[in-house]
Amino acid sequence: QVQLVESGGGLVQAGGSLRLSCAASGRIFSINDMGWYRQTPGKQRELVATITRGGSSKYVDFVKGRFTISRDNPKNTVYLQMNSLKPDDTAVYYCNAKVDSGMGYIGYWGQGTQVTVSS
Repeated sequence: QVQLVESGGGLVQAGGSLRLSCAASGRIFSINDMGWYRQTPGKQRELVATITRGGSSKYVDFVKGRFTISRDNPKNTVYLQMNSLKPDDTAVYYCNAKVDSGMGYIGYWGQGTQVTVSS
């Protein structure tokens, strides 16, 4: 079994910064792509950023230049540095990882961490 545990969410004023972390644990042979998504009430979960095992990253337009995704492969951890936060960034943030536990790559989700940006 594989678990993803996020941390780092909280309440911040507009213009502030937060750094989210997501650590994978359990039976892990290899982790391929990792990513961050977010969801607000009544809306579908949306992609924020992804990063390959080799470090190539992609971002959605509304976070480009403000958010940075990174990962530490030996620690099976992915990070999301969020700067210049806006009230519209308020959401539950989820990490996702494609993990091979011996049966091919399967996508796993964390439990989510709340980010609230006040105006």
